[in-house]
Amino acid sequence: MSIKRKACIAGIYEHPTRKATDKSVAQLHAECARGALEDAGLTKDDVDGYFAAGDAPGLGALNMCDYMGLKVRHIDSTETGGSSYLIHVAHAAQAIAMGKCNVALITLAGRPRSEGSSGMQARNWGASLPDAPYELPFGPVTVNQYAMAAMRHMHEFGTTAEQLAWIKVAASHHAQHNPNAMLRKVVTVEEVIQSPMISDPLRLLDCCVVSDGGGALIVTRPEIAKSLKQPLVYVMGAGESPRGPAGGHIDFTTSGAAWSGPAAFAEAGVTPADIQYASIYDSFTITVLMQLEDLGFCKKGEGGRFVADGNLISGHGKLPFNTDGGGLCNNHPANRGGITKVIEAVRQLRGQAHPAVQVKDCGLALAQGTGGILAGRHGSATLIMERG
Repeated sequence: MSIKRKACIAGIYEHPTRKATDKSVAQLHAECARGALEDAGLTKDDVDGYFAAGDAPGLGALNMCDYMGLKVRHIDSTETGGSSYLIHVAHAAQAIAMGKCNVALITLAGRPRSEGSSGMQARNWGASLPDAPYELPFGPVTVNQYAMAAMRHMHEFGTTAEQLAWIKVAASHHAQHNPNAMLRKVVTVEEVIQSPMISDPLRLLDCCVVSDGGGALIVTRPEIAKSLKQPLVYVMGAGESPRGPAGGHIDFTTSGAAWSGPAAFAEAGVTPADIQYASIYDSFTITVLMQLEDLGFCKKGEGGRFVADGNLISGHGKLPFNTDGGGLCNNHPANRGGITKVIEAVRQLRGQAHPAVQVKDCGLALAQGTGGILAGRHGSATLIMERG
């Protein structure tokens, strides 16, 4: 079943906190839900579908429905890390098209900054996983598993540290206009490549921030969205894909976007050349570069040249990206920032982004999420949206 124009994103909210020592994760979820409902002009009593991932306390959607006093007839706790929330939008659109719900609420929240998470801790996916015994003895941490992908990309295609740095530079140009961004200082290529080495070849400024916070979305039937106060934003196409270690038969330079992207473009009936704005998951600079290639914005191996010289800066380059500053500068709540990618894309389509970074007459936007480890197992989700 195609979801093209079967649902609209009618409400968005990004929590302004970046450190929430005085709030629980459940409270952050509830505050985000309230914000998105207010943005749409709805109440919690209008919600009949709820979507939550692994960041939700306890049993995800079950516990949070009770905590927030929701009476719903459809729930979904699909868990694919940072890509979960883009998949939730697609699943909500499917549920709406099938008559399972009319108003779907999607929430994300977390407190990794308050809890001392940094991406330098060993990742323990659970000893019962079939591939875990081959990785756990080496004590892999998040950043070095992304660094492996970056090193291989450099080896295969001649990608340089300076080219990766341009991704951070672009994000910083946008973050300076976001009063809630953690890093608002505009940086240069030289400052990025002179920042401390974290895991070769990734330096400190190649890495995303660690923040508390969260966000929420409201997905509704178009008939309902038309009666509400916000400009229409249609869901046009979506794709989702897992990508695993494949028993060692794996290409470190390819992400799951190579499969989720084409599926989304095909359903929406558009091409990468039609996209006017892109929200790209940016846990690290290499994450952005590889996804841009795999989505078809440039050929494989040409990502370094594509992102260089400010080509991702709004008003300057070929493809404005992450105009809120993204995970590299703004926030990365719950160590999974997929929902914020949808939020900023909706702002652009509504014409509600900061005037300094608003894409003129933005009519078609893409959001891309990756959850897990770029050089190992991860989920990928692509979402294409259109202004109504």
